[in-house]
Amino acid sequence: MGVDRYVTPIISPRKRSPSLQFLFDHDIRSPSSSNSPSGSINWRQHSVEEEMLSLISYCSFIFTFSDPVESPRQQDQKRFKLNQLLYLVKTSKKPLDCEVLVSLMSMISANLFRPLPPPSHLSFTSDLPDDEGFMATASPVWIHLQVVYDILLRLITTTEPKRLQDHVSHPFLLNLLVLFQSEDPRERESLKNVYHMIYRRFTFHRSIMRKSMNDVLLSYIFETERHCGIGELLEIYGSIINGFTVPLKEEHKLFLIRVLIPMHKPKGMLMYHRQLSYCVSQFVQKEPVLGGIVVRGILRYWPVTNSQKVVLLIGELEELVENIDPDQYRKLALPLSTHITRCLNSLNSQVAERALYVWNNEQFVKMILLALDEVFPVVVEGMEKNMKRHWSSSIRQLTENVKEMLEEMDPILYYKCILEMERRESTARKEGVRRKEKWERIESIAAKNHFL
Repeated sequence: MGVDRYVTPIISPRKRSPSLQFLFDHDIRSPSSSNSPSGSINWRQHSVEEEMLSLISYCSFIFTFSDPVESPRQQDQKRFKLNQLLYLVKTSKKPLDCEVLVSLMSMISANLFRPLPPPSHLSFTSDLPDDEGFMATASPVWIHLQVVYDILLRLITTTEPKRLQDHVSHPFLLNLLVLFQSEDPRERESLKNVYHMIYRRFTFHRSIMRKSMNDVLLSYIFETERHCGIGELLEIYGSIINGFTVPLKEEHKLFLIRVLIPMHKPKGMLMYHRQLSYCVSQFVQKEPVLGGIVVRGILRYWPVTNSQKVVLLIGELEELVENIDPDQYRKLALPLSTHITRCLNSLNSQVAERALYVWNNEQFVKMILLALDEVFPVVVEGMEKNMKRHWSSSIRQLTENVKEMLEEMDPILYYKCILEMERRESTARKEGVRRKEKWERIESIAAKNHFL
């Protein structure tokens, strides 16, 4: 029936009954014949479009996977049809028809933009950096969503951005950002790929996409401290920062100061520190003069009781030192060495060990050498305290090794620092004795007056 519509009726000029040979020859010569290549292609294209519209219509029905009325057979059928649709989108050699594109984007939105289930855990923080149990909640809807994300990624990759401009709009992008709250890591990974591809291809959306991500990160830092997708968002930002040109724009520097540096504060930093550290290091590599701002910012948010955060931040500072502008070494030597010394005096052996290993870094030692007179009194006192009082024998042994290295730098200055430390300790002991005697006199006087 479909072929008959494309067959052109043939009428004899003499209105006589045409011969079979005449009809055959005319059919071969006729450019509008359904057997011609163009007619065949048009028919096939029309057939594919009709099939796609039929598949899209079926796939627009949403399964919750929680309603007992839903049929598992129908759920499997939808997945099958979604895969068929993905195949047709991938194998299509011509741009999709406008009607198909509109229906397809509508189907994608209907499947993706859904209310997320409430968080399965009360807190989105963890004591273990590799404990992602709260985020590893597998969504039963994923068997459908996986294919939908593949279709969307294929569309964004192969379709001209101008054709999708009306569909990939600001509300669409905001809805995608909301989905980063999903507890299923597979969905967040697919979202990351889709969102990043949109940023690459839709250049006219870049500014608003960065602003929207900034809003999510700021809300996490200063309001909720709860979000599953911070790591994925920072991965996207890492790639974006890598593409920034030098000199950096003021907008990008403000993002570093107002967003990335304060992101070292939340308790959940353990979950995304790797991505955060990469973003920060990218800024310092592009403009080493920003290193001083970053180091002071990290020291401002230094944790007091969270030893795991301390270990991570020591490692981040050690990497930053290698990219900082050497002109800032002297300014940063004292605050950095003061924090490192506090860490090596920590009763937590992991913190103390990590702080002592910093002295193996050549750039850190080079920084200390530029401000030896300021740094040595602090460092030497910390080393001597470890040697006398630390409970761990391995920490005392590591301290002994570092002490030998420091003595080789400037033996005379090291000896002066020890004498000064002993003088301060002696003064403190005398002051303690005088304070004790004073309190004893006060107690004695108070006891006498008590009986008056």
